[in-house]
Amino acid sequence: MPSHSALITVMERAARKAGSRLRRDFGEVEHLQVSKKGPADFVSKADMRAERILYDELLKVRPGWGFVLEEGGMIPGEEGKPRWIIDPLDGTTNFLHGIPHFAISIAVQEPSLDGRGWGKITSGLIYEPLTDLTWWAEMDKGAWLGEKRLRVSARRDLSEAVIATGIPFKGHGDLGEWARIFGAVAPQVAGIRRNGSAALDLAWLAAGRYDGFWEAGLKVWDVAAGILMVREAGGFVTDYTGGDQPIGQGEILASNEALHSKLHRILAKSLL
Repeated sequence: MPSHSALITVMERAARKAGSRLRRDFGEVEHLQVSKKGPADFVSKADMRAERILYDELLKVRPGWGFVLEEGGMIPGEEGKPRWIIDPLDGTTNFLHGIPHFAISIAVQEPSLDGRGWGKITSGLIYEPLTDLTWWAEMDKGAWLGEKRLRVSARRDLSEAVIATGIPFKGHGDLGEWARIFGAVAPQVAGIRRNGSAALDLAWLAAGRYDGFWEAGLKVWDVAAGILMVREAGGFVTDYTGGDQPIGQGEILASNEALHSKLHRILAKSLL
């Protein structure tokens, strides 16, 4: 039985409250698909409503903490206190199209030891409103799905591996770079998946559903909770060069220990 901190309880309570609102809004999206205006404006408002709920709930229980918000930007907290990193709706395009695959992502980042920047992610939670599943991790306490301990897959052979990715779109990302990586990875693996939520891709990798993941052009709120989850499940997360601080780089390569080095070699060679 996992024993998580009061902080995870606080995060889950806030996520459930915002998730309840997102569930209601998602129910409306289906009706808006056939309207002339379409659901885009409605979904943008749903995103901001969920973020406001998360902000209000977390500020109430941890006054003085800072925020990094997808919609609201950076809100400084008191010196020496942690900050929340929040994505109120990871998988917005899925939500917009009535595809039931999206999540809320919340992470806690501690200030650096020298007080001049930001240090490690120490807590992370990814909540799926439609399934009521809570993925969570705390530094040195493991990664969990509810009360079930998560471990990355044990596969060692790329030919048996399923790899997740995100595909550049509409001016976002470098399609040529992605295509070179895809062209190098695809012939060597059992399958490649694109499901539209980086947070859930990383959670599923931590659970062993996926064996690897790569994507560029990511924001800190997309991946902060997921990076901790993969590492606490025994996985490796780096940037494309093998550096161990992908949270600020916008690019991620994640896998288990056996496959990470193989994927890294393939990826590095494809980008020469």
